[in-house]
Amino acid sequence: MKYKVPFVNYPLQYQILKNEIDAAIQDVLRRGDLILREDVEKFERSLADFIGTKYVVALNSGTDGLFFSLKVAGIGEGSEVITVSHTFVASISAIVQAGAVPVLVDVKEDFLMDAEKIEEAITLKTKAIMPVHINGRVCDMDRLTNIAEKHNLIVIEDSAQALGAKFKGKKAGSFGLTGSFSFYPAKILGCFGDGGAVVTDDEKIAEKIRLFRDHGQKSKNEIVYYGWNSRLDNLQAAVLNVKFKYLPGWIKRRREIAKIYNDGLSNISEIKLPPAPDSDEKHFDIYQNYVLKAEKRDELFKFLKENGVETLIKDPVPNHWQKGLNLSHFKLPYTEQLAKEVISLPMYPELTDEQVEYTINSVKDFYK
Repeated sequence: MKYKVPFVNYPLQYQILKNEIDAAIQDVLRRGDLILREDVEKFERSLADFIGTKYVVALNSGTDGLFFSLKVAGIGEGSEVITVSHTFVASISAIVQAGAVPVLVDVKEDFLMDAEKIEEAITLKTKAIMPVHINGRVCDMDRLTNIAEKHNLIVIEDSAQALGAKFKGKKAGSFGLTGSFSFYPAKILGCFGDGGAVVTDDEKIAEKIRLFRDHGQKSKNEIVYYGWNSRLDNLQAAVLNVKFKYLPGWIKRRREIAKIYNDGLSNISEIKLPPAPDSDEKHFDIYQNYVLKAEKRDELFKFLKENGVETLIKDPVPNHWQKGLNLSHFKLPYTEQLAKEVISLPMYPELTDEQVEYTINSVKDFYK
């Protein structure tokens, strides 16, 4: 089906940047620089400058960023890590793969970890908190870091959806021991496949993750320990380097679109909107996703599809209800309610004002 307003539009962004991207790819191929070469190093420097951390290690995914962060922090068998169910399963999976036990707490109205639920979940086995900055909004890091310091816990940030988002002027990923980012194609800064990175101010942590990503090789003649294969391809880094200079403009445009949505949908009592841009002085949101809570959500999804607006219902079954994950002992009423209500509208910088207005009018038509 050809949508009037597609949910994502990878071909359009490529066409806009085609000459630059093609040139960058051809340059890499001409040089034969495919693995851990200068394009990766350039990207790591750019990302460190952007986030405001000392070190960046580029990886093949944000998931490995979380996994490696846990491993280098010594969090494994016998440890508990507090996180949320309202997230992509990778957040929880990284904890399990590291050998630790995920302890899930509920979220609050902005879909982020409810800091008031953290302390009651802490036990003698708790070693870390993994806040998830979902949809382009940063958790309440004042409250969360205070709790972590009080109980001597490590903070590992899942910042996969929050590149450029801020809390009190400080960017996602720069609060904890590490922050992990994803460059999956649908992300605000996406490559042409899988990609990720870890950011940190700790030199030893960065060096160990560099060794983890390349089989533990310190040099061609020295292997320090067993590692993994988690390198960001140089070709993907070259693509990200082209796109990086457009990131501030893309963030600005996403915030403009969010404002149009909020202004246009604010009078519909059957839906609950995300916080508007600049609605509070603490948060600077980048709107990786624009997510509503909607009455008659499934009917709205069907209506919008029939009218040419592609939307997304993410995780209609909460992670802790997935039988294969063995997490059903957690009772998270707000998370469970969200699974019945949330729907994501199209959100990417290439959207035209006309497409946004068409989406708004379609939502209004449904609730008439």
